[in-house]
Amino acid sequence: MAFYDLDFIEKTFIHYAKENTRSYEDKHDQVPSSAGQIKMGKELTKQLQDIGLDAYYNDKTGFAIGHLKSNVKDNVTPIGFFSHIDTADFNAVNIRPQVHRNYDGKRVVLDEKEKIFLDPKEFPALATCKGETLITSDGHTLLGTDDKAGIVGILSMLKYLTEHPKIEHGDIYIGFGPDEEIGYGGRRFDAKDFPGVELAYTLENGRPGDFEYETFNATEAQVHIRGTVVHPGEAYGLMVNATTLMNDFLDRLPKDEVPEKSKDHDGYFLVLSTASTVDHADISLIIRDFDWDKFTGKEKLIKDLVAEMNQKYGDRFTLKMRRQYENIYNVIKDQPYVVNLALDAYKKLGIKPNVQTFRGGTDGNFITKKGIPTPNLFNGGGNYHGRYEYATVEQIDKLAEVLTEIVEEHLYQTRNGRDNSPLKKYW
Repeated sequence: MAFYDLDFIEKTFIHYAKENTRSYEDKHDQVPSSAGQIKMGKELTKQLQDIGLDAYYNDKTGFAIGHLKSNVKDNVTPIGFFSHIDTADFNAVNIRPQVHRNYDGKRVVLDEKEKIFLDPKEFPALATCKGETLITSDGHTLLGTDDKAGIVGILSMLKYLTEHPKIEHGDIYIGFGPDEEIGYGGRRFDAKDFPGVELAYTLENGRPGDFEYETFNATEAQVHIRGTVVHPGEAYGLMVNATTLMNDFLDRLPKDEVPEKSKDHDGYFLVLSTASTVDHADISLIIRDFDWDKFTGKEKLIKDLVAEMNQKYGDRFTLKMRRQYENIYNVIKDQPYVVNLALDAYKKLGIKPNVQTFRGGTDGNFITKKGIPTPNLFNGGGNYHGRYEYATVEQIDKLAEVLTEIVEEHLYQTRNGRDNSPLKKYW
């Protein structure tokens, strides 16, 4: 049985999915990095106001901020929810959502002529969508499920609460932010826009029951190598080929600690790009790990390797490292209520939790660092960041139900005692 108005969910999702809100790394100094995000952010601000929230658009951060006021006298801690407006680095021009009602569980034709199909043999998770209203792209763009499905889930919850004023709740704050996909949205979020909020949730990826309160620790590294150019006919004892030095460096990286050999709780090194001539070479790489000691050990390995190469070749290597974000578990392990609250809500709704590590990062990494512990729920879609993205109306509806239950459970536990039992490790 539908929790909310499925027609509203479908129409609202398709409306926002059609908007080109792709973010751009090379324009990260703009806030946001694309004009489409500003347009949608201001449109969302208006929709929040129409639903009945106090809402405004923060020009400095690019966040659409909403506040649904408490309707109880209890001194209940405000709670927050986040979804991001931008979409990933994939074609987002002329998005044409396709609606497949009562999905039969079989292969979906996105483009017959180009032989682009959404096939459950390739994507087994589609089996969970059988009988539901499946929404896809036409195979030539992404759909925008990440994270417009999360946005619509929040809007559905808010509309439900305002239309059912007898449902008691505390203050609820909403943040629809830009540039999550390029790592700048949460970094720029101003916690003053969420006064008094002590816990929040992002709605990134996954199906009903998915829940993550551990993400990667992340660092990026840039290695520059200086060669010496000499005419090859006179190069003996003089030329230093930066490409040769680069290959020596790459060959010394751990061979098995790479994404294609990593899963679950494994970390890795990933060489993103290389460029070289005899004169100079550049390596861009990232470091990921869940465990803090292993993570800092990986950082040290790169630093030590650069030092070793400089000793061997005579100070020709320069290293720049930047800590990108830290595992939210580093904070949340000492503040278990935000996790237990969500799991208690799942239990009351009869949803089996699928607690797992998030092999990436979210806005929650930065927001948690700002003093608001922010684990991740789900948004009701799949195959993120490409032509095979999809969402179902029913799973977005389930998200709205979960968010409402979390709000109600938060008030209940405020009145009757918080669930601060120690966190369980599910991995």
